[in-house]
Amino acid sequence: MPYHDDGDKDPVGYSGPATVLTGLPRTIRRHELRLIVPLADSTIYEMEKRGEFPRRFNLTPRCVVWDLEEVEAWLEQRRQAYIEGRAKIAPGPDVHRRKSRPVRRTDDRSI
Repeated sequence: MPYHDDGDKDPVGYSGPATVLTGLPRTIRRHELRLIVPLADSTIYEMEKRGEFPRRFNLTPRCVVWDLEEVEAWLEQRRQAYIEGRAKIAPGPDVHRRKSRPVRRTDDRSI
């Protein structure tokens, strides 16, 4: 385990629990994933089942984590798909079909 001495220089670059030693895979828990990917847990779960999101794995029977590198790669793929026009984007609502507060048509001049 890296140590932190009281001197100005830290030989292993350790500055606290959030620092990752270079070269080691970094895993993130659910609360960190939520900060990176603002999707509901159920959405992430469904996407994992369909193979559209990096799979979680268990470190212990009660500790579930994701590989940070895989999550970042997934985000970059999504960004590139959007830039290239390949991303599926939900259409906006058709306000003319709503029952309350109907939108006046441009040819409707009954004011």
